[in-house]
Amino acid sequence: MTVAPSSAMPLPMDLTDLDRHGAARVPALLSPDQCAAIIALWDDPAAFRKEVVMARHGYGRGRYRYFAYPLPEPVATLREALWPALAAQANRWAAMLGSSDIYPPRHADFLNRCALGGQDKATPLLLRYEAGDWNALHQDVYGPHIFPLQAAVLLSQPDRDFSGGAFVLTEQRPRMQSRPEVVPLARGDAVVFPVRDRPVIGTRGVHRVQMRHGVSRLLSGVRYTLGLIFHDAA
Repeated sequence: MTVAPSSAMPLPMDLTDLDRHGAARVPALLSPDQCAAIIALWDDPAAFRKEVVMARHGYGRGRYRYFAYPLPEPVATLREALWPALAAQANRWAAMLGSSDIYPPRHADFLNRCALGGQDKATPLLLRYEAGDWNALHQDVYGPHIFPLQAAVLLSQPDRDFSGGAFVLTEQRPRMQSRPEVVPLARGDAVVFPVRDRPVIGTRGVHRVQMRHGVSRLLSGVRYTLGLIFHDAA
């Protein structure tokens, strides 16, 4: 598979909280109308390649659906627009960790790299939670080619469409107990966070800390989230 370049405009973002706390909130990334349009895709089977019922696999409770290529226009455009800022951050982290990984300016070039390694299935997904549903702490790793950052966009309005269901991160610190981080989101807000690990500057220099993310139990209503993963799956 060869991926065509996109004309999406890059989005400026303040990602400083990624270094401080392991996650950065991007406020009002999508409008209410854009959120509603993406939620409406849930009822279009042709938009998706696969559905996962989380309870069947021990992932928690709820359902999510992986989009199929070609991605729907709002999803494809958003992923391309986020890439330049995230790639710059990923390259800075790689340099801090002494890694030889270099992420190209164009997302299409990275996806072509994934495809050459046998990873050519779309990974952006739409998640739906109902009352009592939750998502276990996990990492979205789909093969050896991994882009170290991902994003999730809350499409539903807290305290109106649902209650509970907080986005949660944990950071596994060396020789210490794990640190939790809860990122409050409004409808249309995104959170950018590590897929697997991130660099932290300690007393002995830079080291990696493992990160996991999930969603706490939904107390009422229905919650939709758009997940944007930048590497493809095998």
